[in-house]
Amino acid sequence: MMSAIVLLHRWLGIAFCLLFAMWFATGVVMHFVPFPSLTEAERFAGLAPLDRMEPRIAIADAVAASGLADATRVRLIRRSDGLAYVITGPSRLRAVRASDGSDASVVSSDVALAIAQDHARGRGLDAAGATVLAQADYDQWTVPNGFDRHRPLFRIALTDPAGTEVYVSSRTGEVVLDTTRRERGWNLVGSVLHWIYPTVLRSNWALWDGVVWTLSLLALIAAVLGAALGIVRVKTNGGRLATPYRGWHALHHILGLAASVFVLTWIFSGWLSMDHGRLFSRGQLTGVEADVMYAAPDWAVAASLDRPPVSASAREIEWFGFDGKLYRRDRLALDSQALVRTEGVSDAGPTGFLGAREVQALTARLATGCDVPTMLADGDDYPARSAIPGAPVYRARCGEIWFDIDGADGNLLQRLDASRRAYCWFYSALHTFDFPVLMAHPRLRDMMIVGLCALGFAFSLTGVVIGWRRLRLSL
Repeated sequence: MMSAIVLLHRWLGIAFCLLFAMWFATGVVMHFVPFPSLTEAERFAGLAPLDRMEPRIAIADAVAASGLADATRVRLIRRSDGLAYVITGPSRLRAVRASDGSDASVVSSDVALAIAQDHARGRGLDAAGATVLAQADYDQWTVPNGFDRHRPLFRIALTDPAGTEVYVSSRTGEVVLDTTRRERGWNLVGSVLHWIYPTVLRSNWALWDGVVWTLSLLALIAAVLGAALGIVRVKTNGGRLATPYRGWHALHHILGLAASVFVLTWIFSGWLSMDHGRLFSRGQLTGVEADVMYAAPDWAVAASLDRPPVSASAREIEWFGFDGKLYRRDRLALDSQALVRTEGVSDAGPTGFLGAREVQALTARLATGCDVPTMLADGDDYPARSAIPGAPVYRARCGEIWFDIDGADGNLLQRLDASRRAYCWFYSALHTFDFPVLMAHPRLRDMMIVGLCALGFAFSLTGVVIGWRRLRLSL
């Protein structure tokens, strides 16, 4: 039995020692340079003000023109080619021209270029010499599934010193992603390697999921076997612990014992990052809950929300359904909005946001036994944050199921049952050190992550040397 464990660990170690070293090294890079995304601050800064409110069709007519019978949200934005409504349903979105309801999807590179230039100017970026590089469904930075509703995407290079490239959705004409030269370079040796994320593999989600899950599981098995062997092989010499090995094997044994807890928990939690519902719940709404949360509102009453005038400084208007009622949300600044409620809604929350009773009315229909929602504060377990600075996030505890609702736009941020809460600890706490006490002290968290990953990298390098020597003897 022991000889079989030794052989299995040896050859799994040879197969995975470079992968272990890569994961530890790239984990440090990812901590400081995350995968490229368009932040809400960047998106909002690139929006043009809605200061010239020319005549537009009614919201109900725009929804009808979109063909989305299950539309739950409508946004009004100004593009370089005029005002456009962006209509969103649970799985699809469409854009129609606000002037006549015609299709506002982007098929021309010239239109996409003008949209990107307007966005860049709003953010103070140089776009005078911007050029369209490609129109494609996938590239290295647009493989995540969140871009599926926007494909194909126009990739446009700006002329700013940072080497910024932006991606324009062909479906809505919005900028949905930006990358800089620095982000692209560091992520090639960070996220792309760490997640085994080459475009050709990641564009097929099911294949990528199966490959990375299997590799992570085999790596976990190798680590568990190594930890067991390392403990069994510890010797005592005059009352002191000692290793029976010499040279690189001794260093591998000692570093393995020192790093065993971290290596095991980190590899285990990394494997769980690919769980996707295999062992733990995915935090998704049930069918009944989704029907309540995403019920299509009566868009015919949207006109009643147009009586309060729109501020000249507004950059985006959104109409959304929440608990069977319609709301109009005027985005005035990144951290400022006005919320117009239908008649009969009371107990407004903080200025411009939903109130606790409005959230409670919805969650009471999602589940039974719900407490009065409370606002999340910094340091709460299982944190959830709105994209709008200062906006409240309400947590409604309905027995073992918790719902976190964004007070800015009524979106569900997370659904936590007992399984999902356990997953948060096993993954987020163990893999990214998202403990509340460490999140409150980011410098300490940085030092722990870098120090432990460096220890894991050094341990892995000893495995690389031992594995190389073993292979040379076997060839």
